[in-house]
Amino acid sequence: MADIVTLKAICDELKLDPREARERLRAAASDAKANPELAKARKPRSPWQWVKGSAAEKEARNVLHPKRSA
Repeated sequence: MADIVTLKAICDELKLDPREARERLRAAASDAKANPELAKARKPRSPWQWVKGSAAEKEARNVLHPKRSA
């Protein structure tokens, strides 16, 4: 089974407030043109989690910490 990265783990790593992070991700996932992988990976009423190293995880990290190089 693939390794899973959760929003909680990313928030702990980047020292972000989970509530603010979820707001940013919801806004980013609603813009499918700018973040196509994030929009495809989003499933309503399910936890924010991605397969480690996936394109969706990279987009999520860029949304949460845009100064970080991908």
